[in-house]
Amino acid sequence: MKTLTRLRNSSLTTLMTLLVWGGGVSLAKQNEVQRGDTVRGDLPRVENAKVEKRNVAGTLAATMTDLEKNATNPVWVGYAVAAVAGERTICCGNYSDSSAQWCGKCALERDREHWSETRGGNDDTTDHKDRDSGANQVVKLEGGQRLAVLFRLQDKHVARVKLASEDCVLDAGGLPFVWLIEVKPLESVSFLSGYVREGLADGGDKHSIGHEALTAIALHDGQEAEEALESFTAAAQPEELRKQAAFWLGAARGKDGVTALQRMAKKDPSPEVRAQVTFALSISKEPAALEEMIRMAHEDESGHVRGQAIFWLAQKAGKRAVSAIDSAIANDPDTDVKKQAVFALSQLPKDEGVPKLIQVAENNRNPEVRKQAMFWLGQSQDPRALGFFEKVLLK
Repeated sequence: MKTLTRLRNSSLTTLMTLLVWGGGVSLAKQNEVQRGDTVRGDLPRVENAKVEKRNVAGTLAATMTDLEKNATNPVWVGYAVAAVAGERTICCGNYSDSSAQWCGKCALERDREHWSETRGGNDDTTDHKDRDSGANQVVKLEGGQRLAVLFRLQDKHVARVKLASEDCVLDAGGLPFVWLIEVKPLESVSFLSGYVREGLADGGDKHSIGHEALTAIALHDGQEAEEALESFTAAAQPEELRKQAAFWLGAARGKDGVTALQRMAKKDPSPEVRAQVTFALSISKEPAALEEMIRMAHEDESGHVRGQAIFWLAQKAGKRAVSAIDSAIANDPDTDVKKQAVFALSQLPKDEGVPKLIQVAENNRNPEVRKQAMFWLGQSQDPRALGFFEKVLLK
């Protein structure tokens, strides 16, 4: 989806990581057994790993604490939960809201090294697309599938969190692989939430883990995940966490996610967060998302938010969206919002946008708005724009 690559003025987006895991001895002879386990939502297909299955002792948090204490050397730990309904792909770090082919193989350790080299210490989620370690490492998540949640333990602490769908073959790079049996979704969400709050709320060394844990929660099925995401949008939470949670509410949580975004649009005190909400709404496939974007374009008290709503409406196109853009040019009291709306016209399909830009350049009473329309007409390289300029200059 184009909008995912065109994030503007946003610390986000999101986003998002996927990973899987295994370690040391080749398990080629166990593939048939592992395929059967996968159907039952048990052990995924793992290569190049010495695999150990283990029951959760007490709670997930207690089990993980015990594993961390003994993780002097690198080890992967994972378990499965039900994935949220919908089609999306995660390609070893890339997120898209469209479907893709079967995953193939994900080399966890090579992905880890590549991620460290390309990330360069930048936590901006718009850079996450650069972490793909191979074009064929695609994971398709649909309703009814299981989601593998994986942790790389090293030096007695969690160093990474990753995700994979059940059809992905995991190459653990020779490391041990511990698979936990029958983890409860509520305990998984609670455990991951600790990393979200520690990483995204407080910042510091665990910032990237916070992003990864939030992605994992967003792709969990069930009310537990929904409630956790909504708790991250409370006004008392840091702005960055609210922005990231908003993204995932739009990207992964369907109708319930849009309902939560509507509340944020009306109640969040930060214009920056509400501007992020406009983007989150733009990537939702729910009809109510468009309605809320139009409302924000008309009614939000912040010109910045109205402008962002208009920009993302242009990416949706359609009669309702174009009508809201036209209305902003004609009626918004803020010249900057009018100029943003003119830019939004330039983002429409040319047969739609160019005639409207010509109309604004000819007729709008605000000289700044007319100037903006003429600028974007010049950028369009459309023959109709050239004809308009010839008519103006030869008067």
